[in-house]
Amino acid sequence: MPTIDLNCDLGEGYGAWTMGDDRAMLGIVTSANIACGFHAGDPSIMAETARLAGEKGVRIGAHPGFEDRAGFGRRIIRGLSAREVEGLVAYQIGALQACAALSGQRVTHVKPHGALYNMAAVEEDLAVSIARAVKAVDPALLFVVPPLSAIERAGEAAGLHVAREAFADRTYEDDGTLTPRNVAGSVIHDPDAAAERVVRMVLEGAVHSRHGTRLPITADTVCVHGDTPTAVAMAATVRRALEAAGVTVRALA
Repeated sequence: MPTIDLNCDLGEGYGAWTMGDDRAMLGIVTSANIACGFHAGDPSIMAETARLAGEKGVRIGAHPGFEDRAGFGRRIIRGLSAREVEGLVAYQIGALQACAALSGQRVTHVKPHGALYNMAAVEEDLAVSIARAVKAVDPALLFVVPPLSAIERAGEAAGLHVAREAFADRTYEDDGTLTPRNVAGSVIHDPDAAAERVVRMVLEGAVHSRHGTRLPITADTVCVHGDTPTAVAMAATVRRALEAAGVTVRALA
């Protein structure tokens, strides 16, 4: 019987500003990637999101990104040295580890965010720096990465436990990268369409690009973003569809 983890990026508010319905999402997903203060999040939000995840039995992961709150970590940043990249990733993982410890929770995985994730999918040097930072903090951490990517290869070369991620609500290019968000239709908002797509992806081991190219993808986890109006409905619909198709939804081991 196939199994899959269902993850979501959470804790992406700041101060009095909130993003999405984290409490509802934590009742659906099996893993939570928590913002670590650079693209979003602050100590209070990090600690509270980790506590709520622990109450729901949801695995906690660090979601480090570029230091870019104004751009929500989605703007391309150039010119960082390998040491600077290692530092920004290690710093954010450590911050979440400390905040999670306040409620007795433990960080079990790392998934880069936004532009950092997308750039590392195709840029070898950046990918290697991120993988090196994760390994230095804790080599037992699961490393969540896109399949068919430079960062997947870097994680494997570093000896990390790699978990390959697919997306329920994003379309793909022919090379396996995510369609840029400024392209119309790059974000899927229809829960039923996303659910049908995810079930095929998990059962068939492939996804079709927006141009129709079949891309072989072995997914260990599927992401549903938490920052869209249909996020909770989409996550619930995806989970129901997977379970109806005989897929076991459970956290990454």
